[in-house]
Amino acid sequence: MTASDPAALARAEGLIAQIVDYPVEGVRFRDITPLLADGEALRAVVDELLRPFSGRFDLVAGVEARGFLLAGAAASVAGVGMVPIRKAGKLPRPQARAEYALEYGTAAIEMHADFAPGARVLVIDDVLATGGTLAAAVDLVDRVGGEVVGASVLLELDGLQGREALDGVATHAVFRASAH
Repeated sequence: MTASDPAALARAEGLIAQIVDYPVEGVRFRDITPLLADGEALRAVVDELLRPFSGRFDLVAGVEARGFLLAGAAASVAGVGMVPIRKAGKLPRPQARAEYALEYGTAAIEMHADFAPGARVLVIDDVLATGGTLAAAVDLVDRVGGEVVGASVLLELDGLQGREALDGVATHAVFRASAH
């Protein structure tokens, strides 16, 4: 995969809106829906999400909810399958569950094991903040028999030590921004 177009990525980054005090006071939410609605911007970020891991994965795992959107597009572009990692209680036959802390609460995610043991999996999510969600997703993939080759996110929030929570997992962020 070739290098991404810096101009296309800069335009894509400009489409990410910031919503102050959502979902709770003190949180600056990054709304990626304007980026998702723009085909050129979406393709640019999907290409960049995949670039560092090109040829090294068999599946893409997407973390609910916005990670699904990016992971589905990425899997299609890469020509591989996609497995969902969902919020607890949303899957009919979960085979693994992980609980984790958020910046503003706690949550749990679950997944099926609808792939061959040893499948190489790229985990994709929208935002890396404290790392709790991605660390839980990596744990789930490991527990159901996948081999995590890396994690790729649209946006990493600086200052929250999210990468440290991933304990050596190769991690790529398309964009970086201040958490505050």
